[in-house]
Amino acid sequence: MRITHGLHPCLTRPSAVTAGNFDGVHLGHQAMLSMLSAYARQHSLESVAVTFEPHPREWFGGNDIPARLSSLRDKLAVMRTCGIDHVHICSFNQSLASMPADIFVSQVLLQGLGMRHLLIGDDFRFGHRRTGDFALLREMGAQRGYSVDAMTSVLSDGERVSSTALREALAIGDLARARRLAGRPFSISGHVVHGDKRGRQLGFPTANLNLNRRKLPVSGVFAVHVHGLGDTPLPGVANVGMRPTLQNGLQPRLETHILDFQGHLYGKIVDVEFLARLRDEQKFPDLDALRHQISVDILQARSCFDRLSSELTYG
Repeated sequence: MRITHGLHPCLTRPSAVTAGNFDGVHLGHQAMLSMLSAYARQHSLESVAVTFEPHPREWFGGNDIPARLSSLRDKLAVMRTCGIDHVHICSFNQSLASMPADIFVSQVLLQGLGMRHLLIGDDFRFGHRRTGDFALLREMGAQRGYSVDAMTSVLSDGERVSSTALREALAIGDLARARRLAGRPFSISGHVVHGDKRGRQLGFPTANLNLNRRKLPVSGVFAVHVHGLGDTPLPGVANVGMRPTLQNGLQPRLETHILDFQGHLYGKIVDVEFLARLRDEQKFPDLDALRHQISVDILQARSCFDRLSSELTYG
C-alpha cells in the first residue's frame, strides 16, 4: 500500500477515490474500503483513500473534541487489510480548513489524484464550513466527467455502525459492543517508553505507552492481551489514565503489567488489546493500598482470561 502526504498529490494513474477521517476503521469503513477496492480492480483504476490528520475537530479545538479511536499507525494497518492501493494523507491545517469544497475536488481529487470515480459515506461533509455534500459532488461529476456513489449505512445487530457509536461503547466500557462495531477488539499500539519506574518499585513493572491524544476513548483498569513480543499474545493488566495515586497533572498514559513476563521491552512496538474492563481508575490513600488493589486486579484478570480463552482465537 502506497502512502503519500500533502495538498498537492501527483498520481499519474486514474483512480477510484474515497475520503473520510476513518477514525477507528470500523465495519462501515471496512465495507466502504473493500467496495472501493473491488470497483477499482474491475475498472483498472488505482484505489485511493484520502484521510486527514489531525482529525478536523481536533484541529478546530473547543469543547467538542472527539476521543481519538486510532492513531495514524493503527488506522493505516487496518486500511491495508482492505485491499486499498494508496492512502493519501492531507494535513488538516488552516489552508485546508479554508479551502472551498469545489476547489478541494478540483485540485486534490481531480488534478492531484486523477479521480474517475468517488465513493463516500452517506454522512460525509467536507470543505470550508462543511458545504461539500453528495449533491455538490454529483453536480460536479456531471460537469467534470467522474461518477459518484454514496454508500448506505452498515448495520450491526440493527445498530448503525459509526465512529460515534464506537466511542459511546468504549466510554462506558462495553468492549463487547465495541468489538461488534469495529469487527475486532479495541487496541492501542505504540513504542514502549521509559517511565518513572514506580510500577517496578511496587513489584509490578509496566510497559508504558505515551498516549498522544487530547481525549481518551477508554479509561480505567483492563484485562488485556499484549501483541508484538512473541508468537502468541501475552496476558496483562493495563491502566489507562492519569495515575491519580502517584501524581496529578501528568499526561495520560497506558501502563501494562504483563503477567509472568521477564525481558527487555524499551523501544519495542506493542499492541495492547482490551478484553475486559475491571474497574474505574481511582486514587488510593497510600502505596500499600494501591499495591493490594493491583494484586486483586491481577486475580480478576486471570479469571477473565480463563473465561474468555474459549471465545478468542488468533490466526
